[in-house]
Amino acid sequence: MYIIVGLGNPGKQYENTRHNVGFNVIDILADEYGISVTKMKHKALIGEGRVGTEKVVLVKPITYMNLSGESLAEIYNFYKVETSNIVVIYDDIDLDVGKIRIRKKGSGGTHNGMRSIVKCLGTTDFPRVRVGVSKPEPGRDLASFVLSRFSKEEEADLKDGLEKAVKAIDCIIREDIDLSMNKFNGK
Repeated sequence: MYIIVGLGNPGKQYENTRHNVGFNVIDILADEYGISVTKMKHKALIGEGRVGTEKVVLVKPITYMNLSGESLAEIYNFYKVETSNIVVIYDDIDLDVGKIRIRKKGSGGTHNGMRSIVKCLGTTDFPRVRVGVSKPEPGRDLASFVLSRFSKEEEADLKDGLEKAVKAIDCIIREDIDLSMNKFNGK
């Protein structure tokens, strides 16, 4: 069983912002797998379904980014899965728009949603798929940048990055994380 968590902020004003690429990936996965992510449970919107032979739970925490760990801790305690089967998708300012990076584990870094998850789960041993959103221009406030929308010029690269993230997650579920890392890292 896999728990696939996309990070973002709830509410219309945050839709399609840089910080919500995790939600965007969950929405694409939900469409692709025919899973409705509408059940309110564990401080999140959740949908359960199957991908091949694996049971999959798609998750969009509604706690706001900085408290994402509260929701994921409840989900982890309820479903009792190995942390290696929890995949978290989130934005990364250190990657260009459209690039993705997959890791088996690691710190929360400077990402507040990931810091919250690491704190609440008490471990860094869970896979993550980072989707590039680019760096803010010098002097721009980071918070306002990650809550901004992508420019017209970035939209094609963003679409490509979201599609690669979806394929990478599908590969993790159907095959294995190492193969997914080999296929998609840095692409």
